[in-house]
Amino acid sequence: MGAQQRPKVLLLGEIEHAHKQWDALGDFAELVEPEAKNREDFIEDALSGEFDGAVVAYRTFASVDITGRFDKELISVLPASLKFICHNGAGYDQVDIQPCTERGIRVSNVPTAVDDATADCNMFLILGALRGFNIGLFNLRQGDWRGVPPPPCGHDPEGKILSILGMGGIGRNLKKKAEAFGMKIQYHNRHKLSDELAGDAKYVSFDELLATSDVISLNLPLNKQTRHIISTAEFGKMKDGVVIVNTARGAVMDEDALVRALDSGKVWSCGLDVYEEEPKIHPGLLSNPHVMLVPHMGTWTVEVSHRYFSVFRLDTQTAMEVCSISNVRSALETKKLRTIVPEQARMQ
Repeated sequence: MGAQQRPKVLLLGEIEHAHKQWDALGDFAELVEPEAKNREDFIEDALSGEFDGAVVAYRTFASVDITGRFDKELISVLPASLKFICHNGAGYDQVDIQPCTERGIRVSNVPTAVDDATADCNMFLILGALRGFNIGLFNLRQGDWRGVPPPPCGHDPEGKILSILGMGGIGRNLKKKAEAFGMKIQYHNRHKLSDELAGDAKYVSFDELLATSDVISLNLPLNKQTRHIISTAEFGKMKDGVVIVNTARGAVMDEDALVRALDSGKVWSCGLDVYEEEPKIHPGLLSNPHVMLVPHMGTWTVEVSHRYFSVFRLDTQTAMEVCSISNVRSALETKKLRTIVPEQARMQ
């Protein structure tokens, strides 16, 4: 009798940092890198049986350029052997969970490794947008000091009502940081948090959040229900001069509507780390001096401490890869994922 065939693991995208951890999977699994460079070829290879025997697929955010979204069409052509998709990222809007569930495919993400770094970026954008620093920074680099006339005075964070839309790990991390600046925290979730998780933060309805906020921070996942959750109607319910910050996903906010709200003065300023069609940026955002723009660098840090996976002093990008690879290993060894997405919690 021949040796038992090793399970296959598909690599969709690149391992950029955690090469040692990835290579170690080769001790008990066959690591497969598809040759397809576009969705059409990937689907053709899948239908030809090239990926048969694959149990786990490890995918990166950038791999969408090859496979396209993991939607019902793509999931339908995956081999019957494939039971796990390990996504390297906190947001997993590129993967449609419902058709995965229907096929019995479990999906993991990286829910905690990015919390601290993203919340730091979030707080930076809140402070910069409140204080209106962007105009001064631009004028200074043009050799014009503060500019003539000087920019309008900014606003202190102390005493301002910060509303967090989506109080998950990043939102709760942001809450602690914002409280250190004397901000008053309220939030809206699909479900009210326990007192232990919410602390002193006040739970409010979505409409109350829109009507009472001085600053709104978007920290919710992107899905069919949250796409453009902030658009023209929602801006109309906000205070005049509100500040908005988005470090979640660009498409949770309608950028056309945001530009109009900025132009009208309804939104005084905003800070963005994510965009609807990144790396393409809406020209109305680029041209507005009241908009602070960061090129999706919320997780772009040198050091992070990630206790859950006992990974210390790794840059955030490496910690994310290690976390995702640990899900691959767990799937192969225990047939369970360490960080299954919430929608599939009952599948563990």
